[in-house]
Amino acid sequence: MNLTNALTSFLAAACLLPTAKGAPTLISELIFPLEHWHNHGSCIVECPNGNLLVCWFHGSGERKEDDVLIRGAHYDRTSGKWSDPFVMADTPGFPDTNCCMIIDPQKRLWLLWPTIQANTWESALMKYKIADDYSTPGMVPDWKVEKVLHIKPGDDFPETVRKKMAAYMSNKTLSPLAISWAQKAFDQADDKLTRRLGWFTRAHPLITPEGRMVVGLYSDGFSFSLAAYTDDWGDNWKFSDPIVGGANIQPSIFRKKDGTLVAYMRDNGPPPKRVHVSESKDNGETWGMVHDHPVMKNPGAGLEVITLADGRCLAIYNDTEDDRNQLAVSLSNDEGETWPLTRYLEKVRKGDGRFHYPSIIQTQDGHLHATYSYFVPTPEGERKSIKHASFPLEWLLDADEE
Repeated sequence: MNLTNALTSFLAAACLLPTAKGAPTLISELIFPLEHWHNHGSCIVECPNGNLLVCWFHGSGERKEDDVLIRGAHYDRTSGKWSDPFVMADTPGFPDTNCCMIIDPQKRLWLLWPTIQANTWESALMKYKIADDYSTPGMVPDWKVEKVLHIKPGDDFPETVRKKMAAYMSNKTLSPLAISWAQKAFDQADDKLTRRLGWFTRAHPLITPEGRMVVGLYSDGFSFSLAAYTDDWGDNWKFSDPIVGGANIQPSIFRKKDGTLVAYMRDNGPPPKRVHVSESKDNGETWGMVHDHPVMKNPGAGLEVITLADGRCLAIYNDTEDDRNQLAVSLSNDEGETWPLTRYLEKVRKGDGRFHYPSIIQTQDGHLHATYSYFVPTPEGERKSIKHASFPLEWLLDADEE
């Protein structure tokens, strides 16, 4: 990193980027100092008392390192400071990764994450915890419930995988690699154990007005997604049909005004590199054909989409096809058909940083709060933290300033 880029990164981390006097302002800071440890996959929620809570996974690496655990930190709105990180979940001797959170209508905190059984993503076992007391800065949530979320796709899963994959590929020019990938998926779908392991989370779950919690899941083994859902807050879980396309993973689910659920997904397949999209007309039980979004690029990186209080949609994502060097937020007035307003939380030259796996919420006061993995090169090697950025919606509406 050259001196100019290093100074820019420092100013951004220290919340000192200049803005016009009186203009809506983007404020950002690192939740903890840059370090050599791997810190990745954050998720943010607002506590009932207005404090923020963030979780992420931390350790020597990811699935291959047995010291990986889930950490958390609070933002105290009274002091304006972040707490020291603390442990949210740790299965000794196993990697705990890809965590997400949500607060339900009873104001309980849910933490969902996979424990990796055999150092491969295909061996992921989903878990979740629930806490009533979790808002005190620096204190570990008082977990009252901890359960395994056993994934049990329907008996028609193998047949559905075949039908959906055939339909998706019918309009594609099939390469030998695509044919091989499809056959691997068919073989895995036929095996009961394989189709019940390896599913895990990425983005916030969605709670519908009817009180259904819909959890987006994906499998790196299958390279496609599905949804888990519960109508009784975890007493019983059901699972959607598979969301099958061209290597579509890490679904972020939002709801249209007519009740349609829409999943935006990471593109882990061949070009063109675009966000993958699927819709559900029955609250997440079945999903339609996966298709490329006409304009939203994706470099094979996580993203998130939320519905704002005023009904508009907001997306946070890497808007490139081949790198994670810029992190964008975009606003849609037509429920995701177009995204005409875009501004950048991060934008540097390739090689000068990676800013990815974002999470975003709108708090009670209308502000937007995002967290994301912040990786930058230094003379000692790449250093990592989780960064928090906050801004009013008006900052995004001033997108013509970019």
